[in-house]
Amino acid sequence: MEADWIWILLAAETGGASSWCMLPSFLAIIFLFYLLFIRSETKKRAQHEEMIRQLKKNDRVVTIGGIYGTVASVSQEKDEIVLRVDENTNTKIRVSRRAIAQVLKDDQDSKDSS
Repeated sequence: MEADWIWILLAAETGGASSWCMLPSFLAIIFLFYLLFIRSETKKRAQHEEMIRQLKKNDRVVTIGGIYGTVASVSQEKDEIVLRVDENTNTKIRVSRRAIAQVLKDDQDSKDSS
């Protein structure tokens, strides 16, 4: 009867040891998750913030809703941008600075219009 208790105790101890052996693997997975997802997302967010901060008049932009326009004015205090979306009728819309998805360069602009 006592021998049964000894085997149970030994089995419990080896089970605990294997849990400690898995700890480095678990920590490595957490570290990779951090590198692949959290850190890369933080970098993208910082780049987007910098792009928004550097917006100036006459920049060609695309909003998160897919609207193409040219920056007519930038208001730092109100956190908004006025976009000219139609050159012929001089149609303008006001959008939040956060609504700008990307700034188009000249080569991107010519590709989009063709």
